[in-house]
Amino acid sequence: MLSLFKNTIFIIWLIGALTSLSIGLATWAFQTTATVAKMSAEAAITTVKHRKKIATTITKTKAKARLKRMITMIPLAGVAAGIYFEEQEYKEWKVNNVNGAKSDYICEVAKITLDVLDEVLNELPEKLIPSQSTLNSMIKKCKN
Repeated sequence: MLSLFKNTIFIIWLIGALTSLSIGLATWAFQTTATVAKMSAEAAITTVKHRKKIATTITKTKAKARLKRMITMIPLAGVAAGIYFEEQEYKEWKVNNVNGAKSDYICEVAKITLDVLDEVLNELPEKLIPSQSTLNSMIKKCKN
């Protein structure tokens, strides 16, 4: 009878221990799931915010470029605006390149322009495309 009593007590203790362990693990799993869901929602919201900011920045940049192109279409105002825009860009470049000369800036702009030159030239009418010799002479000045 004593052995039956010991076995019964052990089984009751074992059931209690396993029950409390199961409840504890279920609570931990629920908390972890809630934390993951919260972090996923925050990441999604942040991604959407950044996409909107990037899209807005791109749209503004395109609008500025379009406005610059339209202003430069007006002959006298276009020349003045072109000079002004280039001077502003040179000043911005100069902030990051304190020891750089204007010729360095011109060569850097020429190199960047060469990267997109084919695309731009393909979109221009035949009459506006500069000759190959003109383009080559500009490139040679920067290489030296």
